[in-house]
Amino acid sequence: MNADRPETTWTPAQAAAKLGVSTTTLRRYEQQGLIPDVSRVGANRRVYAEPHMRAFEALRALLKAYEIPVAYEAMRRIKSGEVEEALWLLNRQQADIQEEKRRLTETLNRLSHADFPESEPRGRRTASGITIGEAAKIAGVNASAVRHWEQEGLIASTRSPGSGYRLFDPREVRRIIVIASLRRTVFFIAHMKKLLDDLDTQNLASVRKSFNIALEKLNQRLLLQYRAIAKLALYMEEAER
Repeated sequence: MNADRPETTWTPAQAAAKLGVSTTTLRRYEQQGLIPDVSRVGANRRVYAEPHMRAFEALRALLKAYEIPVAYEAMRRIKSGEVEEALWLLNRQQADIQEEKRRLTETLNRLSHADFPESEPRGRRTASGITIGEAAKIAGVNASAVRHWEQEGLIASTRSPGSGYRLFDPREVRRIIVIASLRRTVFFIAHMKKLLDDLDTQNLASVRKSFNIALEKLNQRLLLQYRAIAKLALYMEEAER
């Protein structure tokens, strides 16, 4: 910190009031090593200075824009001086939403095409359909996710008489792709089932609307990510003084 600058400090109650959180939350952040070490005065009372407040603000912004484990790990790395590693960690999540946007846009553009999904996907396939592994690969998800959606009644498979493998026909692969695309924005099973029914009957207006909502949420998340990076930059700048 800059010795030429008068230091402003906050008690836990004052800091919590300014940040709009509880003192318990601030203490938890401290205990998990997410902010700079905290000085104590008097009867072992915590005192927060400007770097702590900047750290709290950066962390709160990161939690709105990134997954919790990523936000926590980035803050820990910055505290330990691993700034570049923290920034690359955050950059990876930005790359993830770029890929998610690509998939959403591509699927939205293909919805009304007769060849959606491709009638001859690569990989293990039979006259009855493709395997769960290939269906998952096409949709960009794990096979366990496809199994879960089948258990929820969103999709259905048949079994290969010879091998016993699950097989998915083009209709089911189409449904898997749509579920994978909208799983972060359509949270209720009943709503997803309605969208899939609309997909089957070519009533695509509601399906396109859901895709557009998903794309808008990605735009909002991207904006939150850049705002969080700005807060993080202020914290790093303050910590260097």
